[in-house]
Amino acid sequence: MAAPGGGGCVPKLLVQYVVVRSDLIHALSWPLGAVITQACHAATAAIHVNYSDPDTQEYLSDLDNMHKVVLQAADEASLTRLSRTLSENNIAHKLWTEQPENLPTCLALKPYPKDTVQPFLRKLKLFK
Repeated sequence: MAAPGGGGCVPKLLVQYVVVRSDLIHALSWPLGAVITQACHAATAAIHVNYSDPDTQEYLSDLDNMHKVVLQAADEASLTRLSRTLSENNIAHKLWTEQPENLPTCLALKPYPKDTVQPFLRKLKLFK
């Protein structure tokens, strides 16, 4: 992408989105640390599974400037519905399922240019 005024290239903004079930804290009373751990597992797994992807490599090439956005899904049904929609649209992601409970807790996308995946996530709020 050319910079305004034609002077060189501006790197694309790559973002890794993580979507966490908010009911884990609010309805199921999971400790905050346990929920954060789930998000970390999903983000790491999404990077690992997509390690050779060019956007992932570019994202990892500047560790001090990585961008992540953590969003919330209301519950298991909304999280699995989002995962299905992402899969149907060939959006690479990892649905993290906690074992041995076999409980979907969160998902993470591989790093993408923000405008590529934002249409699938725009209705979700920041996690709180």
